[in-house]
Amino acid sequence: MQNPLLQQIDAIAKEKGVETDVIIGAVQDALEAAARKKYKGEELKARFNPETGDFELFSVKKIVAEVTDPATQFSLADAQQLYGDEAEVDMEVEFPKDKGELGRIAAQTAKQVIFQKVREAERENVYAEYSNRVGEVVNGVVKRFENGDIIMELGRIEAQLPRKEQSRAENYAVGDRVRAVIRGVNRSAKGPQIVLSRTDPALLIKLFEQEVPEIYDGTVMIRGAVREAGDRAKVAVYSRERDVDPVGACVGMKGTRVQSIIRELRGEKIDIVEWSEDPVLFVTNAISPAKVQRVSIVDDTEKVMEVIVEDKQLSLAIGKKGQNVRLAAKLTGWKIDIKSEEEKRREVEKQFGDLEIGGGEGAGEAALEASDTPAEAPEVLEGAADAQAAETAGQAEAAEPTNLAAEEPAKAE
Repeated sequence: MQNPLLQQIDAIAKEKGVETDVIIGAVQDALEAAARKKYKGEELKARFNPETGDFELFSVKKIVAEVTDPATQFSLADAQQLYGDEAEVDMEVEFPKDKGELGRIAAQTAKQVIFQKVREAERENVYAEYSNRVGEVVNGVVKRFENGDIIMELGRIEAQLPRKEQSRAENYAVGDRVRAVIRGVNRSAKGPQIVLSRTDPALLIKLFEQEVPEIYDGTVMIRGAVREAGDRAKVAVYSRERDVDPVGACVGMKGTRVQSIIRELRGEKIDIVEWSEDPVLFVTNAISPAKVQRVSIVDDTEKVMEVIVEDKQLSLAIGKKGQNVRLAAKLTGWKIDIKSEEEKRREVEKQFGDLEIGGGEGAGEAALEASDTPAEAPEVLEGAADAQAAETAGQAEAAEPTNLAAEEPAKAE
């Protein structure tokens, strides 16, 4: 039958979610701390005896030729009487101490030490567990609000959803269930602080992984995702199999898959575009829902592209307050200069006129031809989420987008 003390230790370990050895170590530290208040000046050591199931306390002394401090030293002559010739200078010997003399104050000290050690172990376990879960989607319940931040319960622990990580399209009340992505875990004086996010593109990616089997099994890959949370998002997808349409797989039959994600994000519009290693084609797709007439690379080194659209498509291509082209630039990693056909025509005519004034008709014709000739398309880089925002020729109010992909119209509202 297990010792009652060990049973109690096991029960505490299970309740706190820590190892039994942690509790034993905490009790040993507590016993030593309590004993120091009674046996001042002595070197003390507590140890758990698994045979008796009890904790033992010892006074540790060093063997010396001549004793100057009886509390910490033991004479060689006395040691040889006890241990024979095995006793040598600088060896340590242990003498049992009576735990029953520690008293009430010492017991309170021991209790405080045990509580502190167990709490430290709990915090370390939480930090280790959730540090390995960064980027994972978790379900929580709104517990309270603190200066605009939302404090959520994740099982037995609390997590923080800061105001800056909340979508402006969302409002919550105490008791609401919320899905969020773990953005990070910070150490603090109060213990590990788990930071959640509802605005991180990682949340969008995880939701697609949960809703689209082709993404979950690796047939379709997400090559990038950008968001302006609460308004609009763009996701670039790619299929490893020719007979699988990556955009169609993400949209689902009658839009069921993407609509489920849109509802989770409280109506955030989502453009699903096909990724391409050809940057010109990728940018063309990313400008969706606007239709692009032609694209040319202006500066390969600085990654600048010029995109020409029909006059009536200009406001749609730029988007409300530049949102559409800004997201497209972040998704592709290219600075995008959008112009209407009329604007481009006037620009070319001006360049042609300036060259004629300079006496170079042949040069003017060459400039006209060069302006309409796309440059070679370099290989696009995959990590495009942190690219600079687009430089647009102008901004206009966009019509509400109705398609989710460059080639397949479908509503995403």
